[in-house]
Amino acid sequence: MVLHTTPYSSACLHFLDGLSWSLVFPCYWLLDRLLASCVATSLEKRQRSQDPCSFLTLCVLISAPLYLLLLLTSLPFALLGFIIWAPLQTVRQPYLYTYLRPDKHQAEQGQAGLGGVGIGEWRPQGRSFCFSSANVCLLPESLARFNNLSDTHRRAREVGKRIRNGASRPQIKIYIDSPTNTSISAASFSSLATGFRHTSSLEQRSDQTHTINGPADTETEPFTECPIHPSGAADCPVHPAAGDQANNNSECPIHPSGESPDCPMHSTGPQSVPGHHDCPIHGEGIQAKFSTDCPLHTSGVQISISAPEPDPQVEEAETGNHQPGDQAGGDTSSMTASRESLARYHGVDSGVGMTSNNTLSHVPRTSVLKRPGRKRRHGDETFDHDISAFFPANLDFLALQEVFDHGSTTRLRPQLHRYFPYVLSDVGRYGWKDCCSRFKFLNSGLMLASRYPILDARYECYPNGRGEDALAAKGALFAKVHVGTSHQEQRVVGYLTCTHLHAIEGDASVRCEQLDLLLRWGAEFRQSSSQPPDGEKVLEDLVAFDVILGDLNFDNCSSEDKLEQQHTLFTQYKDPCRLGPGEDKPWALGTLLDPSGLYDDEVSSPESLQKVMENEDGRKEYLVFPPSKSQCPASSQKGRKIPLKGNGRRIDYMLYSDEGLQQDWKLEIEEFSFVTQLAGLTDHLSVAMRLAVSTGEEEP
Repeated sequence: MVLHTTPYSSACLHFLDGLSWSLVFPCYWLLDRLLASCVATSLEKRQRSQDPCSFLTLCVLISAPLYLLLLLTSLPFALLGFIIWAPLQTVRQPYLYTYLRPDKHQAEQGQAGLGGVGIGEWRPQGRSFCFSSANVCLLPESLARFNNLSDTHRRAREVGKRIRNGASRPQIKIYIDSPTNTSISAASFSSLATGFRHTSSLEQRSDQTHTINGPADTETEPFTECPIHPSGAADCPVHPAAGDQANNNSECPIHPSGESPDCPMHSTGPQSVPGHHDCPIHGEGIQAKFSTDCPLHTSGVQISISAPEPDPQVEEAETGNHQPGDQAGGDTSSMTASRESLARYHGVDSGVGMTSNNTLSHVPRTSVLKRPGRKRRHGDETFDHDISAFFPANLDFLALQEVFDHGSTTRLRPQLHRYFPYVLSDVGRYGWKDCCSRFKFLNSGLMLASRYPILDARYECYPNGRGEDALAAKGALFAKVHVGTSHQEQRVVGYLTCTHLHAIEGDASVRCEQLDLLLRWGAEFRQSSSQPPDGEKVLEDLVAFDVILGDLNFDNCSSEDKLEQQHTLFTQYKDPCRLGPGEDKPWALGTLLDPSGLYDDEVSSPESLQKVMENEDGRKEYLVFPPSKSQCPASSQKGRKIPLKGNGRRIDYMLYSDEGLQQDWKLEIEEFSFVTQLAGLTDHLSVAMRLAVSTGEEEP
């Protein structure tokens, strides 16, 4: 089980590859730019219609002939480079494995990096893991424009920033002490934004931690929604006047200058324990009876915040053609999520003290008000589901599709490595190789990132691609990850599959053949990776999960996709969004966005797209639905009046299997999310799932 950390087995081959590509690249880039200048996005068309003599139009008229002239000049060099490059692809490795080299302090603690998870002893009660899948449409510039997207390299960098910002944000849990509700709910920052200052999605967590995205925003918002007094009231102990704030250097919202030793906000002794001090709002004698209206009496609602470890200064291991690239902080000039896309906490300014275990040590002077969460549970559903503006906090595994462009890979990978220590990228074949009968101009577009060590990986190419899909080496990436060690020193492992199926509509038989291959290859990979090395006696691995992530290019509601809907894949793996063939659960959403509306203001930010997806009319306007007999499949979805079935085409899947687990081990979905954080960067919604693995044992 050797992971390929370089694209070639020898330095000589690597040098020849670099030399040949340097001859081919000018021609490739000029051709890409020439074609891109002929295909305009809807945003560019809008700008040109508003100003026909705009600078953009002038640039196109001048650059197109120039690109053509330079392209013809570069052709002889490209031909020479191609003659060297094409044969090299037969010996090129099918993927590139890169990882973060831990520093000395992390090595002592057994940690792998910023987002790395220490591989410790497997807890008897089990563990939960979070998975996410996203089609990011990082095609070469000219091809991306056919999906109404442009500026692929900038989008690649921004995709990485948003994913790591969403995954590395603190996770807030609200513990509610109530006679009618004893459950524990996890709330996203979007439902707890009141009372917190906001920063850009490119900006960073509290100054109390090491930054990974640049300096924090110091702009503050005015105090609003004071729970103590009505608007305009004076002498509020929590909401002091502006002048009082300027004259008071104390962080205490109750008394000035920290003079009172009995202040429940300043006290560090046993008196600060909820229920054992005098509530400054309720007065004496009522501590035993907690009031839900008291913003400072935290016995009714306790909030804990957990966040990943601070960002250390780590460098990426030297791995073949993997360039560190773009390790600088966030670029605030690039496309960002909206100003409200990531609410942060700032301990110094707001008075929130963070303890060593990242929990809220005392209430900020701007109290957090409880708002209705966006998480819902439909009917007899056993797990929460929601539409989230952020990727889940503490994301463990990420599967990406359509990372076809090599330049985008080199920009996206360093961004992901600042949260995920282990990444499989540049997956697939070029040229002619094995079962791939046609010449492959693009690789598979698959990428897999993990916070847990990857033990083994394999890529397989689908041999039956047709039409334009045959030009890409679409296939399946299988990985085995190490998630823990049992008391008996047995490894606890998980299996991940990332795939992207044939896309052309009407080719149901092709996709079914690919699903057959997917199941067969997966079984072969699990069997081969579980075999011990020759001559060694090791304990059998304990399997915690087996998950398939990816874009399957068919939905569960279209009449044209009936063949795929009834495939045996869905008897071996469970789909959390599916009721049966041809019927999704009522809360399930389509994941394919209408490309014509990507630049509308209504869906330009994660929050605005989230609000649109929560509205039925918004979904009908901006999601692609199964084609109707009275509607041409290629026509725009906007402005139609025909009846629509379901909530859009859900072609991005997250499937899990409980077959092959240990006896008494069980898998349960904790939550499922449709994620809008990549609004404006791709024509797909992302999906995320948190899976709990229970062992049936009791905690000692």
